[in-house]
Amino acid sequence: MPNKAVTFRPRAALKGCATGLAVSITVLAIACATNPATGKREFSLMSEDQEIQIGQSQDAEVRKEMGVYGDRALQQYVSDIGLRLAQLSERPNLPWHFTIVDVPAINAFALPGGYIYITRGILPFLQDEAQLAGVLGHEIGHVTARHASQQYSRSTGAQLGLILGSIFVPATRPFAQLGESGLGLLMLKYSRDDEAQADGLGVKYVARAGWDPDGIPQMLTTLGRIEEASDNKGVPNWLQTHPAAEDRVQRVQVAVRDAERGAESPAPPGSPAPRFRVEHDEYLKRMDGIVYGDNPDQGVVRGATFLHANLRFAIEFPPGWDVTNGQTQVVAREPGEQPVMLLQVIQRATGRTVQEVALRQMEGAGFRPLSGGRTTINGLDAFVGTYEGTLQDFGRAGIRAAHIVHERSVFLLAGIAPERTYQRLEPIFGKSLDSFRPITRAEAESIHPNRIDLYTARPGDTWQAIAERAGKGVVKASTLAIMNGHAVNDQPRAGERLKIVVAG
Repeated sequence: MPNKAVTFRPRAALKGCATGLAVSITVLAIACATNPATGKREFSLMSEDQEIQIGQSQDAEVRKEMGVYGDRALQQYVSDIGLRLAQLSERPNLPWHFTIVDVPAINAFALPGGYIYITRGILPFLQDEAQLAGVLGHEIGHVTARHASQQYSRSTGAQLGLILGSIFVPATRPFAQLGESGLGLLMLKYSRDDEAQADGLGVKYVARAGWDPDGIPQMLTTLGRIEEASDNKGVPNWLQTHPAAEDRVQRVQVAVRDAERGAESPAPPGSPAPRFRVEHDEYLKRMDGIVYGDNPDQGVVRGATFLHANLRFAIEFPPGWDVTNGQTQVVAREPGEQPVMLLQVIQRATGRTVQEVALRQMEGAGFRPLSGGRTTINGLDAFVGTYEGTLQDFGRAGIRAAHIVHERSVFLLAGIAPERTYQRLEPIFGKSLDSFRPITRAEAESIHPNRIDLYTARPGDTWQAIAERAGKGVVKASTLAIMNGHAVNDQPRAGERLKIVVAG
């Protein structure tokens, strides 16, 4: 865990870095240092040793909260590319680490000290090795320019571990983070200037390593297309933690042109002419078989059904509702409306019976029980009750909740609606509560993830036809287009090698 948070309130504005300055609440040294990536003198709230210490301590938390994608060969592939870039940066001696986290969101992020993470979810949307290098180079830039350490201090007061701990909803506040995902708390949001600088540094590192720097604006264009097609469901992604892509594409093109002009300059006698590489085919091979969307180890959404292979249960949410599988909660939301349903495991459940657990938790959270009783749901001991209370963004709300005992855990399954619409929704909530059921070992073992497959486009193929025929409608046609580097109104070219999603 990092040291305790420290803050400072200097009496006068700090306008220069000509002399050292000490400002303290207890004892806090503000170091005057040169930014290794920019050459500029600036104030630094932590030393390089502190950056490394923070990265090391929080790496374990990231791995615990998000999980590491279990493909060692793919992990090594990403790490090799990242290390090559890092060794060509201004801070090659940091203990660089590159990890694919097992998260379906489209994102990448960095911690101070050289710890870089890229989500499993972003990989299918990159077209080649150059674009992957661009993502990693961008995040390396945040570390080398000390953006990560600066934002870490501003955003978390050097206490990311406490934030990570709070991801798990406290037993006394079951709705404190309704519909939120802990993943967003790990994403440090940078200023536009920091992002532009990281884009430029990424271009420099990628070009130095011999990959095509044009992969960076290409990658940003893809992210912009995702933004246009996004409904903003699910866990926070790149689009919520980075500035809009359109403006960045134009700005980074200047750095790309400079890098390309440098590569075109005359080479020393006897040396090979410089050439940028893309490695499209090699990258496609690496994507073949990668998990797309939810991982069964963390639960999967199939239409309105949520199944969890490890915890061995299934539930049916209301048809047509949007279901999001978060890190600590599953949330179903009525499209365009406030009502939600949530499912989570109760942490530190206290009580001799499930009734005591339910009433203590709900009353401790400020919800008044109106009715309820002990029952069984598909053979499982349960307490189902109706409650009322006040929730942020809801006001006065009605809640129909079941506390269900299954394999030594207590699950909370609840439907929540504003008071004015609760009566309409109570029967719908009740039907979902009654659907919670254990699944057999054989059923659990039959749950397979959706995966990326490779497909060669035929003459006359459309994204819609491919999505329905080859992918059986697992993803939208527009998603397939974006995933393969096309605008949504383009169509695939005959003979083009494509990434598609096939059902598990």
